[in-house]
Amino acid sequence: MELSTPLRYAGDPRAAADEAAALEAAGLDAIWVAEAYGFDSPTIMGYLAARTDRLRIGSAVLNVYSRTPALIAQTAAGLDALTGGRALLGIGASGPQVVEGWHGRRYDRPLGRTRETIGLARRIWRREVIEHHGITDLPLPPEKGGTLGKPLKLLTRPVRDIIPVYVAALGPANVRMTAELADGWLPFLYVPEHAAKVWGGPLAEGAALRAPELGPLSVVAGGLLAVGDDAEGVRDLMRPVIALYVGGMGAPGRNFYYDLACSYGYEAEASAVQEHFLAGRRREAEAAVPAELCELVCLAGPEGYVRERVEAFREAGVTMLNVTPVGRDPARLVELVRNWL
Repeated sequence: MELSTPLRYAGDPRAAADEAAALEAAGLDAIWVAEAYGFDSPTIMGYLAARTDRLRIGSAVLNVYSRTPALIAQTAAGLDALTGGRALLGIGASGPQVVEGWHGRRYDRPLGRTRETIGLARRIWRREVIEHHGITDLPLPPEKGGTLGKPLKLLTRPVRDIIPVYVAALGPANVRMTAELADGWLPFLYVPEHAAKVWGGPLAEGAALRAPELGPLSVVAGGLLAVGDDAEGVRDLMRPVIALYVGGMGAPGRNFYYDLACSYGYEAEASAVQEHFLAGRRREAEAAVPAELCELVCLAGPEGYVRERVEAFREAGVTMLNVTPVGRDPARLVELVRNWL
């Protein structure tokens, strides 16, 4: 099992890059850079490329609405060139609040857009002359306003003609497609004890359609990491995160994270979290998050307990443990866990 971490997102990206270099020295294998509606990730990934030597650098995630498939492919190829073949392309549909509210794009056909982006990116990296007509038209036909467009291929030669593609997916149909087409899967709020119950069917169905040359699907999951006899309190740091996603990331009836919490068996708690959050009662929403869920999405506690959590993620099929170290010495925590793997 490999070890990765999400880049600390909310603060100074230059300081976060300094930390990434220290974590690389401690044995970290990969780092994932979020975007949401803050700083863009490609700029930060390019800076990380210059600050690191071995660390793989991934987007987690570029949404498939705000950039064309060709631009997503170009971005991945550019990062791969800067890093000498260390790029990981994480993509996803994001959600309607960001796509429509921030990017001004209609949130439609998320699975189709993701599938199309994967297929086109792989063709572009092979430097095929691209002619494609689907959700995206390349070139733009006259009946849609095209005048001078012609089929093109990537101008520059990429370092690799196969760059690993990871998909952020939670719903059954999206997970099924990910298991069929992607190199890796980026789930969120992953509980290893419930993974087979929630996703086992879609993963198996997608795997049955998977091309043999893709190899096994990589699974990237984990949580907050803290080791020590007093580390259990770190689990409560997940309360505002879970409350935000389960309560506020989508309207009632259209919230994947709410549905996920229900599928884990927390129907009543999820309803209370959502009701409080949408009414503006943030503290009450956080208090309604079940302590057990906070525990299960973290790796926080005494050393023996954390080692058991690492094994639980491994046994559930996780191939890259994605941890967020909490404490004064993140590099020490990374080195500690690295030695367990």
